Amino acid sequence: MVKTLYVGNLPYSTTEDELKELFGEYGEVSSTKIITDRETGRSRGFGFVEMSDDDAQKAIDSLNGVNFGGRNLKVNEARERKPRRF
Repeated sequence: MVKTLYVGNLPYSTTEDELKELFGEYGEVSSTKIITDRETGRSRGFGFVEMSDDDAQKAIDSLNGVNFGGRNLKVNEARERKPRRF
């Protein structure tokens, strides 16, 4: 089963390939996504990584609070997105 991880406090220059490489040390990464601002296209400083359950827990335990690019990462299981109201 695949688990989605929230990765916060990323350096704004982080690429999806760098994120995949970082999490790839703890298991196979299914996908990565850096969230960008709609208007400027620049990173918003967080993203998501999909991994298998066991690998995801290893990554959370190993990477939460670790310094990456001068910032301490926040890594935890992603919460389900709530529907937006218009």
